[in-house]
Amino acid sequence: MSRTLFPKISVYSKQWLKVSEHHQLYLEQSGNPKGIPVIYLHGGPGAGTNEHNRRYFDPEKYRIISFDQRGCGRSLPSPSIIENTTNDLIADLESIREHLAVDKWLVTGGSWGSTLALAYGIAYPEKVMGFILRGLFLASKSEYDWLYQNDGAEKFFPEYYQEFVESLSEQQRHCPLAGYHQVLTSSNEVAVIAASKAWLLWELRLSSIEHQHIDKTHIDDPHQAHCMALISSHYFINHCFLAENYILDNLDKITDIPAILLQGRYDMVCPLHTASLLASKWQNAQLQILPMAGHSGFERQTIDAFCKAADNMANFLLETN
Repeated sequence: MSRTLFPKISVYSKQWLKVSEHHQLYLEQSGNPKGIPVIYLHGGPGAGTNEHNRRYFDPEKYRIISFDQRGCGRSLPSPSIIENTTNDLIADLESIREHLAVDKWLVTGGSWGSTLALAYGIAYPEKVMGFILRGLFLASKSEYDWLYQNDGAEKFFPEYYQEFVESLSEQQRHCPLAGYHQVLTSSNEVAVIAASKAWLLWELRLSSIEHQHIDKTHIDDPHQAHCMALISSHYFINHCFLAENYILDNLDKITDIPAILLQGRYDMVCPLHTASLLASKWQNAQLQILPMAGHSGFERQTIDAFCKAADNMANFLLETN
């Protein structure tokens, strides 16, 4: 029987946590304060969390922790790429864990959230009880090329790719990632807004079959679009501040930690090959290929798989801890 998201629940704690002179993180908790601590890491970078992320988890079993990563969503300031690197985000996670007096936690997330979860686990393996990760992204050159050069996803969506690069000059189109970063960090506010919407639209169209026919009129939150585009381009132009193959080269640090990897077969943002490669090198990881799912975390099969994974992981952790 297919699972659906747990019913909507209210947060029992909401706060802004100061992590530097420049940044305050929006942080919320829901579920059972005495339950298994679980943190959900949103994608992007720059997408922000939403109320549905916490609905993957049984609120009677889990103490559900979610937050907006620095520089996006309700965190302050937003958007901001100042003091915003992967190491900064890893340090933020430790600040949250210590602030909430959590000894160890289940680390979960999707897309860029999976990258951050893995990087955090490599830095602090002793603080991680397990992983549930969706839409795997390892921050490799081939993955950037797939998304933003004209020899990857563009082959499946040529008309949408042409619309994606329309915001760029002819010269910038030779390297759209660099071109977008140049536009998004410029002082031309009109160009920045247009580029932000085009960036987000390209990713949304790739994320789900249901989203392929949307247009710019569906991008109704310019702040969210700006956060997503600016911060994503900032990270990707800097290779997510990780060495090539960093995660695979350091997988030995987390290989003993149990993990459930969920991957849509028709994921056009983070193709299946990446998750398959990771699972082949991770002895305690279980890869579940979702036969009719794409990249979105809220497609029917993905919701079903994530909720079941969270229940199975809770049972395992309660038995072994």
